[in-house]
Amino acid sequence: MSDRKKFFWIAVFFLTFYFLPEGNERVIAGLTESVAMMADYAREHVLLCLIPAFFIAGAISVFVSQQSVMKYLGAKAKKGIAYSVASVSGTVLAVCSCTVLPLFAGIYMRGAGLGPATAFLYSGPAINVLAIVLTARVLGLELGIARAVGAVIFSVVIGLLMAAIFGREEQTRQEGFAQLPEEEGGRPLWKTVVYMAGMVVFLVFANWAAPKTSSAFWEGVYNLKWVLSGAGIAVTVLTAWMWFTRDERQDWYASTWGYALQVMPLLFGGVLVAGFLLGRPGHEALIPSRYVAMLVGGNSLGANFFASISGAFMYFATLTEVPILQGLIGAGMGKGPALALLLAGPALSLPSMLVINSILGPKKTVTYVVLVVLLSTVAGMLFGSFVS
Repeated sequence: MSDRKKFFWIAVFFLTFYFLPEGNERVIAGLTESVAMMADYAREHVLLCLIPAFFIAGAISVFVSQQSVMKYLGAKAKKGIAYSVASVSGTVLAVCSCTVLPLFAGIYMRGAGLGPATAFLYSGPAINVLAIVLTARVLGLELGIARAVGAVIFSVVIGLLMAAIFGREEQTRQEGFAQLPEEEGGRPLWKTVVYMAGMVVFLVFANWAAPKTSSAFWEGVYNLKWVLSGAGIAVTVLTAWMWFTRDERQDWYASTWGYALQVMPLLFGGVLVAGFLLGRPGHEALIPSRYVAMLVGGNSLGANFFASISGAFMYFATLTEVPILQGLIGAGMGKGPALALLLAGPALSLPSMLVINSILGPKKTVTYVVLVVLLSTVAGMLFGSFVS
């Protein structure tokens, strides 16, 4: 970072606290919520969500060959295969908008095309089977189906639009990957698959939430979550020890540490800002929650757009968007804005935007955010008109 940038951020930090009103209840509530949200995030999402995701991302960059990524997700891959693989990833990874970031960085830096990579970025947190089932149970079958269909379509459409908008830049980027030397084959593919699967199993089941409704199947899975998680981590440890050399494991640790250093500072800063402005669900911060409820009634363009933009900046932990929407709908939120928030909220957040910017740059990040918000707004209006 240059001296000018350092001075700029020091000045921003100083001026923020210099002009901070003393004794203002809203400001105090915002500061309290900022710390509380950071504490919740640290307890609930770092150890079992982010750290496993960093190890998976590190493993992708070290053990998954660049040719494999290019074959299935690169610019020259068949679009049907590339977008199918990317768009259904959320059915396996029950992750939030922040946990998916290291995984997205891993495949993008290994040569995945911008289109499939952004499709994966959207689908990871959006197409969550547990969340969609819970949405249908709690908020109604119509919203559940609309969320599932909309999320799958959005992931593909957003990926295709990103690839079309930045086609020339992406072509230049892919040419750079094409010029890299071929990697020598050595380890059988199935060994890498088993090793990676162990980490994915741990990530999925360690974060498996208690079912909100009575269901023998989901309750049975929840009761076995630590057995399945333990099996996943055991497979990972054993395969890493048996099949990889010490140097390869060292490279894995170094790559994991690199992703953590890139993502964590921006993520924590974003969580603090989001907590200060919006607070945790059910808690007041700087911006009163009643204003949000007032602005998302009915099915107007303004209501749907506000639901999309507010959802895009709010942080939703996995499955928390459903009870939040339940409360907002009870306060008068329309069905259209509810879908708009469901399609924009889990896939984006202020913390995730900061990290995406560090990976893609401001132009691509702004384009991605605008596409998510606009498509969510349109989907909300169409759904609101249909159900009314």
